[in-house]
Amino acid sequence: MCGFAGFLDPERREPASDYGKIAAAMAATLVHRGPVSSGIWLDPEAGIAFGHQRLAIIDLSPEGHQPMVSACGRYVLSYNGEIYNHGWIRDELEAEHGLGACAWRGTSDTEVMLEAIRRWGVDRALETFNGMFAFALWDRHERTLTLVRDRFGEKPLYFGWNGSRFLFASELKAMRAHPAWRGEIDRGALDLFLRLSYVPAPGSIYRGIFKLLPGHKATVQADRTAPGAIPEQRPFWSAKARARAASCQPFDGSPQEAAQRLEALLRDAVGIRMEADVPLGAFLSGGIDSSTVVAMMQIQSNRPVQTFTIGFHEPRYDEAPFAKKVAAHLGTHHTELYVSEADAMAAVPRLPTVYDEPFADVSQIPTLLLAELTRRYVTVSLSGDGGDELFCGYGRYTAAARQWRITRRLPSGLRGLLRKCARVMPAAQINSMFGSFGHMLSRHRHRSRPGDKLLRALDLRGAATREELFRQHVSRWRPAELLVPGATPYPTGFDDASRRPVLDDDLLQFMLLDAITYLPDDILVKMDRATMAHSLEARAPILDHRVAEFAWSLPSDLKQREGKGKWLLRQVLYKYVPADLVDRPKAGFEPPVASWLRGGLREWAEEMLSESRLRQQGLINPAPVRRLWSEHVKEQRNWQFALWHVLMFQAWLDKQSCG
Repeated sequence: MCGFAGFLDPERREPASDYGKIAAAMAATLVHRGPVSSGIWLDPEAGIAFGHQRLAIIDLSPEGHQPMVSACGRYVLSYNGEIYNHGWIRDELEAEHGLGACAWRGTSDTEVMLEAIRRWGVDRALETFNGMFAFALWDRHERTLTLVRDRFGEKPLYFGWNGSRFLFASELKAMRAHPAWRGEIDRGALDLFLRLSYVPAPGSIYRGIFKLLPGHKATVQADRTAPGAIPEQRPFWSAKARARAASCQPFDGSPQEAAQRLEALLRDAVGIRMEADVPLGAFLSGGIDSSTVVAMMQIQSNRPVQTFTIGFHEPRYDEAPFAKKVAAHLGTHHTELYVSEADAMAAVPRLPTVYDEPFADVSQIPTLLLAELTRRYVTVSLSGDGGDELFCGYGRYTAAARQWRITRRLPSGLRGLLRKCARVMPAAQINSMFGSFGHMLSRHRHRSRPGDKLLRALDLRGAATREELFRQHVSRWRPAELLVPGATPYPTGFDDASRRPVLDDDLLQFMLLDAITYLPDDILVKMDRATMAHSLEARAPILDHRVAEFAWSLPSDLKQREGKGKWLLRQVLYKYVPADLVDRPKAGFEPPVASWLRGGLREWAEEMLSESRLRQQGLINPAPVRRLWSEHVKEQRNWQFALWHVLMFQAWLDKQSCG
């Protein structure tokens, strides 16, 4: 696992003598991603420079050093990730070209990638790679720079022009280290962030800087690409296309056969992710996903797997006791750490640096603490990420499907009227109207602000498409709220027809929407930044593309049955863990931020959300923020999520102004 950065200077604006210094400075900001060694590769005549930070996982010797030049001398690769089937690819190359033709220098997957690209070309090589990866490839003959990101977006990659220089990096902080850097906040991206808790791809918080989409590649030709011309992102693997193809040829075996097939795929996906030349373990929450991964690890290990859990002293947020029972049953070597409220809140000032771009999933805090704990013992940890999005783990899928069944029956004219009403009717007055006869309502209904609920229901009924309904369902702010003056949000996976899935089954449609938006831009960002901040590599076996494509071929009744999601995944797990140890309502991984904002974090939040501060910045409309803050501190409503979005942007903005 590593971090890399670099620049292409087609007009040769930088003095040749500065290339190494700039590349090293950019890479140095990523030392947390790769503290073992650093390296640079330069060709000032061609205008290209790479900087790299290495966290050695496979082949700890200098033969795995990066940036790496191919044996033929044509290609230069700077790469972040792991190719889990590199041994198989090595065997294939030797079988095709002869052992003598492949004079291996070491045992790293980086060298195998370069040889595969040399022999097969980039496209065929990408088809064979099973792993998580982001890389920059320089072709010295064609003078082209190719950027590539793995199928689900487990590893990050940013790129864009800054003046006449084309910059690329694993994290934005490396791009900001270039002396030519000039960053302007994209108001459209900010508006999307405040609603969704993440900045969705392909945009970034900076205008003109982009995220490479999962499963895509982009190429810049040094001598033919005009500065400022954004390279087209082309898919080498598409979740939309693969899911559509799988749904058109659904699995037609029995539930028992489906469970056997899934178990075989998971066992292999976990097995190839257990290869490492450093200590390895797993995160364990005691839920379905992580318990399944650990079970698959333990049956393939000749000693107890090391497992790790974070616990809270507040019982309703604490999953540690469940994880402990699962660990005991599977026979793992289990470590748990209980964190106090003070410990958790102490992590808040670190968040803008760790996540680098505004990010507001509140489970970022326990994830960061869990990564810190785990790194004390191992260098690689497997996770259960992807299980919810592939096997129907979130209640919002069924809720949105139920809402769409009602909405789709309404005439378009009526939907438009309902939406207009929802966006012009004042929630406060409706709440006040209900409050006038609040004595007739239960205490719960009186305090639950029926006006807000009514307007939300009307707005959902006004959705023109199911994708629009789902986006509103996951947003923390009403669509009508003017959050960022002058914002023009860009198309995302919810409304970009080239990325948006079209499946007949509403439940599967919503799951796939999450798989191309929330999963790469929230869940995987959270895991990557938290683990890499502590030089820990996280691997997600459930996101093996073979598992995903099989999951997409399954009818929805094999994913949700008898009111329970992940039905088929549970059948696999029940072979190894009794149902009564893992069957419980989904708790999530969220700290009690609501009470923190009224308690230990109140003074900090009040300063960050002050009207004068917001007005002076001129980025966020103070009115809706101040309304929610007032209601929250008075305990009239719980607005922890919407407020946390604003707070995380404010904390990030502060960090940028402080350097």
